[in-house]
Parts: sequence; C-alpha cells; structure tokens
Amino acid sequence: MRYMKLLGLEMMVFAIGATVLFGQGNQEAANLTREGIEASKAKDWDKAIAAFKRAAQLDEHYAPNLASALQQRATVYVSQGKFQEAVTDYSEALKVKAKDPDIFERRAYAEIQLKDYDKALHDYNEAIKLSPEDPKYYQVRAFIYQTKGDFKAALADVDKVLKLDPNNQDAQQRKNFLEAKLHAPPTPPPTPSGPIPNPNVRPPATATATPATKP
Repeated sequence: MRYMKLLGLEMMVFAIGATVLFGQGNQEAANLTREGIEASKAKDWDKAIAAFKRAAQLDEHYAPNLASALQQRATVYVSQGKFQEAVTDYSEALKVKAKDPDIFERRAYAEIQLKDYDKALHDYNEAIKLSPEDPKYYQVRAFIYQTKGDFKAALADVDKVLKLDPNNQDAQQRKNFLEAKLHAPPTPPPTPSGPIPNPNVRPPATATATPATKP
C-alpha cells in the first residue's frame, strides 16, 4: 500500500509539525509533546501515544500529534499482521481527524485483511465523500464490490477511475474482466444422470387390494 511506503516521510513531517507547536499554549502539554517525540524516535509507540494523548487533553492544539502517532502504531500493527489492533488505532485517529480520507482508506485496508468487506466498503464511501476526485479510492472500492459479487457496481467504479485516470492499466484490466463477467451467457443447470422424468406425466395411481368377500 502507498501509505506503507511513505512511513519514513510521515514521521519527519509529524516531528516537524509537533515541534512548531512548542511555543504555543500550555507548557505542560509542550513538555509532554517533546516526550512523545522522543518516544516516537525510539519507536516506543505506546509511550508516545500516552504522552500525546495527555498533551491533547491539556491543549487541543496538540491533538494532531496524537492522530499521527496512532497512525504510526497502526502501521506497525499492519506490518505485524495485527489488523484488529490497527483498526482500533485508526478509529481513535479518526476521532481526532474525522475528515481525513486517507485514515478511512488505511482503516479499510486493515478491514479487508480481516475480510470485513462491509466495513471496508463503508470506509471507502466516506473517503470518496471527502475526496471525490481521487481515483485510488474508486479503484479499491471496485475491488471490494467485485469480491462481494456486485460486478455492476464494480464496473461503475472502474469507469470512474478511467474517467479520472485514463491511462490506469490496472483499471482497464479490471474493466475487461468485469465486462466479461457481466456479458457471459448464463451457466446451464447440470444435466441429471439417468432417465429424466416428464413433469407433465403423473405417476400411476397405487393399486389397492380388493378385500375378499365372505361366502
């Protein structure tokens, strides 16, 4: 995923953003933020998040640092295959940054690994609402629809991708696959072995024995 590749860059931006806030507001919050940054450098995410959470409680200006640290820990969880823990951290980050489409996308990625496609679909819907002109969200939502067997909805999303990014080869390949699925002739039912009964012919009535009459 793209966000995994940008982990190092995000850490640098995160540290710079936190440092800028040192001269603002509550001094205790600033001290906690410094503590959080040092813990982040050591990749001690539990300690970092605890410090940033306390700083955000003292001064809401420091809340973005908490969101960033939660995402960093979630990324580590994803790399370890701990997808439910990652979902929890992304959910906490969204409480701080509720209008960040990338957090919805990252949580959806973890939900896909858990095969929780309905929740992943919801998160991509939210990401698209926040950033409707970004083709990457439609591209993965198409994959989710395809996985759920909704080929028509998947094709609509692929067409949207190609409208926004006409040279997207992955989208074109998926479009070809989906069109073949939608236009394929229906599969005939299997032919049963042995004689095929005629549904229009009723079986003969069962004969009943006539009781013998006494002389």
